[in-house]
Amino acid sequence: METYLLDWANLLLRWLHVIVAIAWIGSSFYFVFLDSSLTPPEDAQLKKDGVSGELWAVHGGGFYHPVKFAVSPPKLPEHLHWFYWESYSTWLSGFALFLISYLWSPSVYLIDPKVMDWSPAAAIAAALAFLVVFWLLYDAICRTLGQKENGDAKVGALVLVLVCLAAWLATQLFAGRAAFLLMGAMIATAMSANVFFWIIPGQRTVVADIKAGRPVDPVHGQRGKQRSVHNTYFTLPVLFAMLSNHYSFTYTHKYNWLILIGMMFAGAAIRQFFVMRHGYKLGRNPHPWKYAAAGVVALTALIVWLRPAPTVAVAVPESVSYAQLRPVLEQRCVMCHGEALQSKNVRLDSADALKAHAQTVYQQVVVTRLMPMNNATGITEEERAMVAQWFKGGAKVD
Repeated sequence: METYLLDWANLLLRWLHVIVAIAWIGSSFYFVFLDSSLTPPEDAQLKKDGVSGELWAVHGGGFYHPVKFAVSPPKLPEHLHWFYWESYSTWLSGFALFLISYLWSPSVYLIDPKVMDWSPAAAIAAALAFLVVFWLLYDAICRTLGQKENGDAKVGALVLVLVCLAAWLATQLFAGRAAFLLMGAMIATAMSANVFFWIIPGQRTVVADIKAGRPVDPVHGQRGKQRSVHNTYFTLPVLFAMLSNHYSFTYTHKYNWLILIGMMFAGAAIRQFFVMRHGYKLGRNPHPWKYAAAGVVALTALIVWLRPAPTVAVAVPESVSYAQLRPVLEQRCVMCHGEALQSKNVRLDSADALKAHAQTVYQQVVVTRLMPMNNATGITEEERAMVAQWFKGGAKVD
């Protein structure tokens, strides 16, 4: 029953996480587009009111005219919308999902004895430390260098080095699948912390100063904009890390940390292309094709590098019966998919149960090679080939 309830919690939390993440990423992308697409106002009254940029847009049958004030508007409206719950909901749902998926069963999901054979408590502590330590180091870099001359370039370079070091370390400590997801959670934690510790507090200070009639310090807007820009470049790397669990050929590779860095670099470069493309359309900067090209080159290099090696022939009988396959399942699969533990509500300890899940078994064991998890039970290539031969022979159990 515990496994069944955990599966439902996993499903519902994942659904919620995707929904709120779409809302957060969507609003983030929109405001980056908006900032990059604003043009100086033409109306004299807008200029007088302190408007620094405006945009005319059409969507859903209506016309929209958003404007941006350089520091503060002459008067605050009664209703002011705050963009923060999208961020907080994404982090809270994501952490809850990480808790019930990885931290609840660290021996299954977090630990790979071939990588690091340590206790579940130590692995959990190290995983949580990744979230906290990365944020502290990243925040220290931003605070010490972010406001100095050429600060953005220096911050970007140091954060890149920090991410690369974290990617290497994560893959030396955790199972590959967990290491990739942990990197996504680590960066996403920094993104949400940017909102919680810098963007929203700065905006609240500005609003309080306006209401009290005090001069508004523009530094709050500058800091908030800096962290917001960082968040937009983090987005595509985080999305890859979160989706990578479906693609075992990335995280099971000997040099999985290089693959992770390469994919994250490609995502950030492609995001830079889209950010600068808005400015190019207004004549503010050259065409950013170089960034898109860099991302495509990185992806192409990874595709060529990871191409499958020539298949080594494995001796397998022309036909595999259920009687021949059953010992393999009992040794490699039934401990997680039997009467005692019915992971994902799947049982493979009887002929009828195996028949019902034949397609899934073939997909998970042979095609994607996701199962057994981290190959904890040591299934061999010959045994995977037996599963394939049994399935292709009609998945017979009689």
